[in-house]
Amino acid sequence: MSYSNASQIAKDLQSNGFCFPIDVFAEAEAGAYRAELEGLEREASGLKLGNKDQLNYPHLLFRFAYEIASSPRLLDAVEAVIGPDIMLWGSSFFIKEPGAKSYVSWHQDLRYWGLEKQEALVSAWLALSPATRANGCMRFLAGSHRRPLVEHRDSFSDDNILTRGQEAAMEIDEAAVRFVELRPGQASLHHGRLLHASAPNHAAERRIGYVMNFVSPSNRQVVGGKDYAVLLRGEDRFGHFEQVPPPESDLSEAARSWHARVLKAQNESLYEGAAQGPT
Repeated sequence: MSYSNASQIAKDLQSNGFCFPIDVFAEAEAGAYRAELEGLEREASGLKLGNKDQLNYPHLLFRFAYEIASSPRLLDAVEAVIGPDIMLWGSSFFIKEPGAKSYVSWHQDLRYWGLEKQEALVSAWLALSPATRANGCMRFLAGSHRRPLVEHRDSFSDDNILTRGQEAAMEIDEAAVRFVELRPGQASLHHGRLLHASAPNHAAERRIGYVMNFVSPSNRQVVGGKDYAVLLRGEDRFGHFEQVPPPESDLSEAARSWHARVLKAQNESLYEGAAQGPT
């Protein structure tokens, strides 16, 4: 079953902390976006465009990444959760190569984001390749968004995709874990307090996911200094975020300048109190 009813999306997000699958693109469209990504990966080879050799905030650098985040089907699903005024606060490509040891430890996003309103945001994870148990699809701990933020510890593991290698300091009830298997073009939504993780890729194909973090303009940064976002739908009546323009062309000088400013500012929150900074 794929979600198409806005009220059901909101209901399941509130009840479980997540919902999936949501059909955003046909597989052929997702394949075209994947090809564009992989072409730009080659073009950007050698450039540092994020933390730990990741591609962070690609919506500020590449037109196709901005187009994905602006998809009406995706924004309709997001609107069902946070309302009609939608800003894109962050995004990253999470790519696991075949046989790589890369993984994501159990964590809650809101432990590190520094955003004040925990209900005025939602994250989407869109598959550009099949996401399966074998290649390290996401795992959700159902209902964990209803508990307070738990303590985390920093591992700074090279294989942990997360910035600080942050890990929730708690036992995981495996009976409550859901595997988020998606076909290319499908997405999941999850709450910022939801505990989630993913295992290494033991398959013979790349696992490519694009995570996008959407906020209501009513939200605001309370840990770092100035914060940034891109208005995608509706209006901003608050001015808590400096609005960033979409890229006019891929990897343009202006786009890279904005990208550097946003990455630096948001790292203030992500690494606040950490024993070491970005690498």
